[in-house]
Amino acid sequence: METASTLAAGGSDAATEPLHLLHRAPSARSTSLLCPNVELMYDDTATQLVDLIKGYQQGKLAESSAELVRKAYAVAHEAHGEQKRASGEPYIEHPVAVAHILLGLELDPASVAAALLHDVIEDTAITHEQIEEFFGCEVVHLVDGVTKLTVLENQTKEEAQAGTYRKMFIAMADDPRVVLVKLADRLHNMRTISAMRQESQQRNARETLDIYAPLAHRLGIWQIKWELEDRSFALLHPDKYREISRALSLRRDAREKMVHRVISRLNHVLEKEQIVADITGRPKHIYSIYRKMERKNVSLDQIYDQLAVRVIVDTVGECYQILGIVHATWPPVPGEFDDYIAMPKESMYRSLHTTVLIPGGQPCEIQIRTREMHEVSEHGIAAHWRYKEGFARTDVSFEAKLAWLRGLIEWRRDLTDAQEFVDSLKSDVFEEQVYVFTPKGKIIDLPIGSTPVDFAYRIHSEVGHSCVGAKVNNRMIPLDYQLQSGEIIQIMTSKTPRGPSRDWLNFAQTSGARNQIRRYFKRLRREENESAGRDLLEKELKRLGLSPSFDEIARVWGARTIEDVFALIGSGETTARQVAQKMLAQQVQEEETLADIPQIAPQVERKTDSAGIQVRGVEGVLTRLARCCNPVVGEPIVGYITRGRGVTVHRADCRSVLNERDRARLIEVSWGSAQPQQGFSVPMRVEAWDRVGLWRDITNAIADDSINIEAVEQVSTRKPSRAILMVTISVHSIAQLSKILDKLNRLPDIIDARREQNSAPVSA
Repeated sequence: METASTLAAGGSDAATEPLHLLHRAPSARSTSLLCPNVELMYDDTATQLVDLIKGYQQGKLAESSAELVRKAYAVAHEAHGEQKRASGEPYIEHPVAVAHILLGLELDPASVAAALLHDVIEDTAITHEQIEEFFGCEVVHLVDGVTKLTVLENQTKEEAQAGTYRKMFIAMADDPRVVLVKLADRLHNMRTISAMRQESQQRNARETLDIYAPLAHRLGIWQIKWELEDRSFALLHPDKYREISRALSLRRDAREKMVHRVISRLNHVLEKEQIVADITGRPKHIYSIYRKMERKNVSLDQIYDQLAVRVIVDTVGECYQILGIVHATWPPVPGEFDDYIAMPKESMYRSLHTTVLIPGGQPCEIQIRTREMHEVSEHGIAAHWRYKEGFARTDVSFEAKLAWLRGLIEWRRDLTDAQEFVDSLKSDVFEEQVYVFTPKGKIIDLPIGSTPVDFAYRIHSEVGHSCVGAKVNNRMIPLDYQLQSGEIIQIMTSKTPRGPSRDWLNFAQTSGARNQIRRYFKRLRREENESAGRDLLEKELKRLGLSPSFDEIARVWGARTIEDVFALIGSGETTARQVAQKMLAQQVQEEETLADIPQIAPQVERKTDSAGIQVRGVEGVLTRLARCCNPVVGEPIVGYITRGRGVTVHRADCRSVLNERDRARLIEVSWGSAQPQQGFSVPMRVEAWDRVGLWRDITNAIADDSINIEAVEQVSTRKPSRAILMVTISVHSIAQLSKILDKLNRLPDIIDARREQNSAPVSA
């Protein structure tokens, strides 16, 4: 879709002139729809459009469809008038091209008419009411769904764009044809994008790759998906695109010869079994190859499915019969088989996928499907509207298949912030997916990193609220476990209502789950939220070894009172971890600000010693870090003047310092700009359920973050099933400490991992 701003200077800006096309007297180029006797425009383009739609429509339906399409073309042709595209071509060529794409999908006449009219409300003087009056509610709903929102006075361009996305997605939930028109519109714009400025090309390519290509994928429209991806990839990463394209071209002859041998061999064995099938080579698209190279961190030579063959037959029984023949002809690659016929994807995709080793040890992917499955795999949701005369529009099975789409969008209608709406869809719908199963075999797709909590809320909000545990492949797992493709997930629920845990907000991946949890706690009384929020915040501050005042927390968070902060945490509006992290960031910022202040008077000159500590008013003094509190870069600190051993640096909230009676021995110190590289020793207390491999998991988690373990001590406990470890690690900042504590607390069987507070005397 292009706005009037992209029109060439020589074109007329029809959006600003008083055009009342639908009420004009008839002419050689237009028609008044108020006068039914007027001959509709019928040039070569209109003839071609009508012939195409008659090609897959029959009888009276074909005649009424032809009249609707011809009428829409006449109005669009007159409305856009002398408007030009950025390339200088007549603007009418764009909506006609969009209509041709939908005709290629054999969509219904209302969709084709909407494609022809999709820019008239936005770019001309024709109104929503006029379209509705002369074309009906169905067509105007489709046109309105793809019409951009106007930029309001106080809106940025990004906010307006997010609002347009929100409008389109909500309209799509009511009628998926809205997005089919929009995808066709975007596809033609990408085909003709070379006329736009370089920055506009980059912006549109990024938007296409982030929003429209994933949307085509989720709706199963492979034909449009691959072209959007490849065209966007060529603009965003031209060097990579050319590199892969050149490499594929160099190997094309050899690859085609191998595919031809596979097809010949397969035709031969199928003829023996008297099975009729269409066998073709399946093209592998450049962007999908690039993604696989990036995901697996391998070269092009190690991408196994460059060779691919597709087999299309008449019946499902023949699909499984051919699968057996294929595996009897070539050895299958273990773990490379998927049955999407028995367990279809939510996008309605059905097919058998297997990978075999052909002579020479080369892997070759073979897809087996029926003709009907092939139509759906290529055209996805668009295949539903490929109907003949008398086809029932109330297709129950189709409505059931769309339930997932409507469910994903439905709760988001309550989100008033358009950007939040779009971000939630991008994270839940358009990210890379994992495919897991319910115990009954239904496939559920979730974003990578999703947990059993996300799975439970995808099933139903009440399942999520009553979730008390989960099993993967009949094995108990923690609720923050990250699901993997192919796993069977079973959610255990409580018979008595208990509600979700606020801690779930720390690891729930999907915005759907997070918002359901927040909405649950919003309904609780404020007093309960305040109490729960206070407990959670105190626990988190203790875990990080922080002790700011409640007044300071409220000030930093921008709240009127600390009770407001407690209520926000308790209701799920924010998390204790977010509040604590903001306090950490504030401390680091204050320390950096103090370090940057120039000191004018000699008596307050600061000196940085080898340990990276600046002592006020003293040069070259020996400093050391106190073992009682082990201060770390970014924390407020204070110096204690010892007898003969220089200055010992403590955390400002160290109990030894707070209890010191001789305040004259305390001196101002700060972290210097040249920080030491050896790290700071920090003791941690890790409590867990004892098991084999516990210490291995803890050390691996610490080592993976390149953190050195200085000492380990196991503390005896009266509970034989529990283990308490005192671990001293070397970190470079409070942020690094926070990260490793968070990581340890997510390990299986860890009860609590926190910074340990010592209470040694200040002079030690």
